[in-house]
Amino acid sequence: MSELVCIAFKDSGTADRVLNELRALEKDYVLDLEDAVIVVRDMDGKVHLKQCVDVFGGATTHGVALGVLWGGLMGLLFLNPLAGLIGSIAGGAGAGAITTTANEYGLLSDYGIPDQFIKDLGSTITRGTSAIFLLIRSADHDKLMSNFSRYEGTILKTSLSKEQEEKLRTALTREHNQKIAKG
Repeated sequence: MSELVCIAFKDSGTADRVLNELRALEKDYVLDLEDAVIVVRDMDGKVHLKQCVDVFGGATTHGVALGVLWGGLMGLLFLNPLAGLIGSIAGGAGAGAITTTANEYGLLSDYGIPDQFIKDLGSTITRGTSAIFLLIRSADHDKLMSNFSRYEGTILKTSLSKEQEEKLRTALTREHNQKIAKG
């Protein structure tokens, strides 16, 4: 079962930096993200969402591939393979684009973290700050926590166990506590 982790940061750029590090960890097989969304609340109070995982990854490419297959078969059936091929590529790409566009306007079922949940919780962060919403399929929690220790953040919501949540809370305040101790 996937775990939800929502963390707010004190500026508008930290969530992007965290996501970049998480992407690198994903390449090293430290974690597997199902969904990731960055929320930025501008100085006017408007909430902006950045979907970071392509939930319809390759919809247009997939549509073209299916279109080529079926168009080629139909073209052979009617003895005009070139016309069938060209029509099928256009139709397949169009169907993929329609699917992607429909999703952008919320016409298809929401995948991953519900947008309304993100908007509602994102509207609670302070103006000029950011937050990251993660849906994590699997992770090496120890390696993941050590990476979070570089950032000061506040947990907004999580589905982690109490023990894991406390480790995350400690990691998000460790560097801040070290700065206070030195200063």
